[in-house]
Formats: sequence, C-alpha cells, structure tokens
Amino acid sequence: MSSEEETSQTSSSSSSPPLSSSSSHPPPSHFIGKKEDIVKAGRVTKLVNGCRDVLVVWHQGQLHAMDMRCYHSGGALQYGDIEEFNGRLCIVCPWHKYKITLAEGEGLYQAVDDPTVKPLRTHWRSKGVKQRIHKITEINGDVYVTLNDSSEAVESDVYQTERYRTVLLKAQPVPKNKK
Repeated sequence: MSSEEETSQTSSSSSSPPLSSSSSHPPPSHFIGKKEDIVKAGRVTKLVNGCRDVLVVWHQGQLHAMDMRCYHSGGALQYGDIEEFNGRLCIVCPWHKYKITLAEGEGLYQAVDDPTVKPLRTHWRSKGVKQRIHKITEINGDVYVTLNDSSEAVESDVYQTERYRTVLLKAQPVPKNKK
C-alpha cells in the first residue's frame, strides 16, 4: 500500500497500535465516509460501533477524530470553533469555552504566575488528557476510525452512554449560524 493510499492522523496517542501491529487481531476500523464529503462538510459526527459518538474534523489539511461531547459538561463539539493556543490547534467547546487539543485531547487553561503582581502574567498549561482521541485512517478516499480502546478512563467517557446520547441531543439548541 502506497503512502498516498494510507494516511494516518498525526495524533501522538500511543494507545492505538498502528495497522501493521504484530498483534493477532488489530482493532476494528469503522467506515466514516468519503474523504471528499468530510472535507466539504468540515465536520462529521457518527455513532461508531453502536456505542461511541465520534466527531471527525477536517482542518488545515488534516483529519482528527475525538469523542463528540466535551469532557466538561457534554457540550456539542461539532459547533465549536477551532483556534490556536500556544501553537496548538484546539476545538473550543461552544458551551463553556473549554479548549481541547485536536491531536492529544488535552484540556488547556491559562495559568497565572502570581495573582498579586500586576499586570497579570499568564501562560497556557495542560490539565492532561480529558477528551478521548481516536485514530483516523484513509484508504483510497475512504475514511475510517479505529476507536481508542485504552482501558485508562478519560473524562469524555462519561458522555458515551445512551442516557446522554438521547437527553443531551434533545436539549442542545442548534446555533443560528450552523443551521
């Protein structure tokens, strides 16, 4: 398979083995759609494997996949803006403005060195991985997601239940500019 036929997400997540893994059964990949359709839409959400709501984002020539709901309060990340903070691309939750890195799923926040010193000096810090990131694979124009099946709990896992799938979807208003 040529490098044009297969392009993997540049996530630094080491929890998903590469497709050429020596394990006896590689994790299953799930068809998301045609790359050209995802590029045109910019973002696609899909229930994967009947158990996980995944957001696939096309941004600056790359595909990224993560849990669809924000780790903090279940906000619909498909409506979030993508911005750069301290050189890292993040999706910003439209509900409470939490910043989540596209590549690692880290929550970022602005820390203050010393709140008694004016003017305040702030810098970006990581809260650690909060959002589950999934592996993207493209083969001949088809886009697949391999779910991150790490047994280590991630805060966005809380919103991957039928309860949140039905309750939150009904409660979330669609932003006027996204209709």
